[in-house]
Amino acid sequence: MSETPPPEVIDVHAHALPMPLLAWLAGRGLADLSGVADGVVRIDPMVSGIPKGAPIPLPPAQYDVAERLADMRKMGVTRQLVSLPPFVTCADAVDEDEVLAVARRGNDALAELLAGHRGVLDPLGQVPIGTPAARDEALRCLDELGCAGIALGTRGLGGELDNPVHEPLWELLAERRTFVFLHPSSVPGGPRLADYWLPQLAGFPMETALAVSRLVLGGVLERHDLRLCLAHGGGCLPSLPGRLDLGWSRKPVARTTPLPPSDYLRRLYYDTATFSTPLLRRLVEDVGVDHVLVGTDYPFELADTDPLGTVAALGLAPADAHAVQAGTASALLRGAR
Repeated sequence: MSETPPPEVIDVHAHALPMPLLAWLAGRGLADLSGVADGVVRIDPMVSGIPKGAPIPLPPAQYDVAERLADMRKMGVTRQLVSLPPFVTCADAVDEDEVLAVARRGNDALAELLAGHRGVLDPLGQVPIGTPAARDEALRCLDELGCAGIALGTRGLGGELDNPVHEPLWELLAERRTFVFLHPSSVPGGPRLADYWLPQLAGFPMETALAVSRLVLGGVLERHDLRLCLAHGGGCLPSLPGRLDLGWSRKPVARTTPLPPSDYLRRLYYDTATFSTPLLRRLVEDVGVDHVLVGTDYPFELADTDPLGTVAALGLAPADAHAVQAGTASALLRGAR
């Protein structure tokens, strides 16, 4: 008797940090690789957005494809959509030329790292926010590098996602039906987030909520039909529809769209990286099982190492579980052109 094949699981939220990118940054004085053997790297604040000298975790799986593939087998993941981590997105930089140089070098290195493994490891091209060149880099990633989709940060070069400079980018992504993964690339900021790893623990979820609120109230999601998936289950955003709708109904300055904000939020997609079964179950109830996709945040320490268990804990019908594990993501990727 033949063995039953393992279930298909597409992880839309995984990261890689290619060593050639780090070496290039080091050659420009923007990275310190002396701690690589100990599993850390230090990257200049212009690139990383974190304080100078702060150690960034660098497990070998960030740059070693063989280790990544072995971990995927252990986790039951059959395909990863891989994006660069937020620590190389230059979200708080002010020099446009530097930002574009890092983005292009990063996309080239990511595509090269995953070459030969497409269909199992597929890159999401990182597009810099805040520059009119964002559209051109997205097009290069899709057409020249063969990326499966596009990854975006939440801000850059002093610009927010609803800045008019991004209209050509949104037009391209909507026209091409591109899968877009939105990951926080900065935090709201301030000394209150300086301790306890709070930028990642609390700052990232808040940043996503702010960025997507601007996409909604700025009319971007009214003007463009985007296939947009949010990291970390949307962060704090799933707790805001009622409040955003209240503001839309009672505050003229927030009445910017023909429909209330909750209508637009239900059009988006959300990954499963909430790390709470009750929260994830409520997210499925609120946006629908066909708008939730597996995301692990691999290979960081704050990752879901058992995505099949995460979905199983929801107690979904088999067809619904398949939709979360792979069905919806596969359909979104097939729809791209």
